[in-house]
Amino acid sequence: MAESDLALYRQLPAIDKLLQLDEVQILVEQSGAHWVTACLRKMQEQARASIAQAGKLPAWQEDWVKELAQRHQALGQSALKNVFNLTGTVLHTNLGRAVMSTTAVNAVSQVMSSPVTLEYSLDGAMRGHRDRAIADLLCELTGAEDACIVNNNAAAVLLLLATVANGQQVIVSRGELVEIGGAFRVPDVMAQAGCQLVEVGTTNRTHLRDYENAINDQTALLMKVHTSNYSIEGFTAEVEGEELAELGRKYQLPTAIDLGSGSMIDMTAYGLPAEPMPQSYLSQGIDLVSISGDKLLGGPQAGIILGKKKWIDAIQKHPLKRALRVDKMVLAALEATLKLYLTPEKLTTELPTLRWLTRDPETIRDSAESIVVALQAFYGDKFIVEVEPCLSQIGSGSLPVDRLPSFAVTFTPLNGKGSTLEQLATQWRQLPQPVIGRMKDGKLWLDLRCLDDEHALLQVLLS
Repeated sequence: MAESDLALYRQLPAIDKLLQLDEVQILVEQSGAHWVTACLRKMQEQARASIAQAGKLPAWQEDWVKELAQRHQALGQSALKNVFNLTGTVLHTNLGRAVMSTTAVNAVSQVMSSPVTLEYSLDGAMRGHRDRAIADLLCELTGAEDACIVNNNAAAVLLLLATVANGQQVIVSRGELVEIGGAFRVPDVMAQAGCQLVEVGTTNRTHLRDYENAINDQTALLMKVHTSNYSIEGFTAEVEGEELAELGRKYQLPTAIDLGSGSMIDMTAYGLPAEPMPQSYLSQGIDLVSISGDKLLGGPQAGIILGKKKWIDAIQKHPLKRALRVDKMVLAALEATLKLYLTPEKLTTELPTLRWLTRDPETIRDSAESIVVALQAFYGDKFIVEVEPCLSQIGSGSLPVDRLPSFAVTFTPLNGKGSTLEQLATQWRQLPQPVIGRMKDGKLWLDLRCLDDEHALLQVLLS
């Protein structure tokens, strides 16, 4: 070992001496001697590695206590940070999709802090079923005979298929074999459920006769999948729910539809593009319908299966149900969200998802104009900062073609360099509350559709 390296090693402070310092003792009182000692040992290991690999001490060698305090501060910060979602995508999968209503947040807090009647029946002081109360509410809202709740819609489809068609054939239109985010594909889910996929029709056109011609003694289910994350236009045809239900009754076969982001309300009543509702398919005679809880419903991540009681009973008894069930926090948030639908007049004020989707573009422009002057003064030496019209999207595979008129504050670099924009976007992502926009056409766009507090945004961006 070189003499210079030995000299560097000798500069490393002893852990025992560091632990005696008053500033370190304060951290010991806050987090315990075990964590502080382990952190100091890790710092020593990193310092030794720096000497061995680079022949120098780490940058924090001059102040070990300051580095220790910074690591202690980081310990108290969650890996899940609150962000400003100014991407223009309301239900942003990477940013957690739906934001909970105040009533849902309060409901989750309440069940987290106390024992609750999750699976306890107060009537008979015996074990109850955790889905029961929410299932009754879902039946009231949709007209379903019964309901089942699992941890997401992919799980709902998996459980449905494993119960109804394990080891048998499921007939699906070729044009509905979708791939959702993360490369999860409907055919793969069917394979995992032990089903044999039977594709019928063509990519753009499928007729009822295609389903009927494929039925044999191995057929267990007739299924539709709502193509919520893409759209085929032009010379197209698909089998309607009522037709499929009638065909199922004719051959005594169950029918199902995976609606994905299906909505509980008529979106057109709020000036939004139409999205299929589970109520419609249930009333048409479809036996089972699955939807997501954290998309257009505006609730927590969950998968909801609605339908005929005999099939829901079978689904509830399947061994996979226990593996896919939700906890008390999800149930509390889902119940609180669903109860908002009992008073639809209040949905646009109490449900964040619908409030942002229905926000008037002129209101968004007013919001942008209220902050643009301050942003021009702060960033104007490097960027052209202005208010521009833009188009938002719903997100998470919901209504992929439709766009919502909106307004954004845009930043165009005076030097014309994309690297300057990248630096600004990176700077904003590293803020205490990150600001997430989108890059397009040589500009950084902050779409204000999902912004509720202009003052809070300015405090972050002008700090």
